[in-house]
Amino acid sequence: MSTPHVVVVMGVAGTGKTTIGPLLADRLGVPYAEGDDFHPAENIQKMSSGTPLTDDDRWPWLDAIGAWAHGRAGRGGVVSSSALRRSYRDRLRAAAPGVVFVHLTGDRVLIEERMSHRQGHFMPTALLDSQFATLQPLGADEAGVDVDVSGGPEEIADRAFSALHGLELR
Repeated sequence: MSTPHVVVVMGVAGTGKTTIGPLLADRLGVPYAEGDDFHPAENIQKMSSGTPLTDDDRWPWLDAIGAWAHGRAGRGGVVSSSALRRSYRDRLRAAAPGVVFVHLTGDRVLIEERMSHRQGHFMPTALLDSQFATLQPLGADEAGVDVDVSGGPEEIADRAFSALHGLELR
């Protein structure tokens, strides 16, 4: 990756977006924005109660992330967002052409184990099945990389950094 792009760290809940995002931003020398901070209170309340979000719930959230990414165009940045469906990633790309995705992937058992040890997060493990059901992996025509989440945070961030530098982007 030769020019400063905005990187969206994506994946189902529990893959480590909030942990890996800042580590990757540090390695890239760009700011990090926590995608959960862009959620309106109603979304957080819904998820906290175990209710999956609808697309209508997600559009304003994605638009807010897209606006942040647009504002970082040409300067780079890293932001977390589940970005589970192609249509969600298309919306982010429409707002900020040139965004690149780091899709954190892993075994469901490992992810559920990690989720069960989180403290103070609004997303319950009960919503993990809905996350996997919604997930549409990156298409061959989407700028991005898949990064396995096995191992420790530093190792995963290093893997993401290396994978991004292996991409040929315009």
